[in-house]
Amino acid sequence: MKKIIKTDKAPAPVGPYNQATMSGNFIFTAGQIAMDPKTGELIENDIRMQTERVIENLKAVLEEAGSGLSRILKTTVFLKNMDDFSAMNEVYARYFQDNAPARSAVEVSRLPKDVLIEIECIALTG
Repeated sequence: MKKIIKTDKAPAPVGPYNQATMSGNFIFTAGQIAMDPKTGELIENDIRMQTERVIENLKAVLEEAGSGLSRILKTTVFLKNMDDFSAMNEVYARYFQDNAPARSAVEVSRLPKDVLIEIECIALTG
């Protein structure tokens, strides 16, 4: 059985998808971009600021599902430019210190709304 996860504390989907789905003990999030859920505006073109907003959006979705960042098993990071990896990693490391999830990071040619980063994750329920 699949449960749909929705929260107004993260950006609303801009297409035919949900912020996350939950099945059994697993939560699968949609990719989050650096959009402020309160204003609907994109965060300025700075990889550090965008990474922080993306992780805060993921956190909000997971909390709505009764989980949290510490319950993430795997993230996939999509970067517009791999030259931003170190700066992204500095911010990412603040959120995932002792119990970091598995991670893949790839460079892609383009992301929605021309953001610099998108992150999706798989997590356990709370």
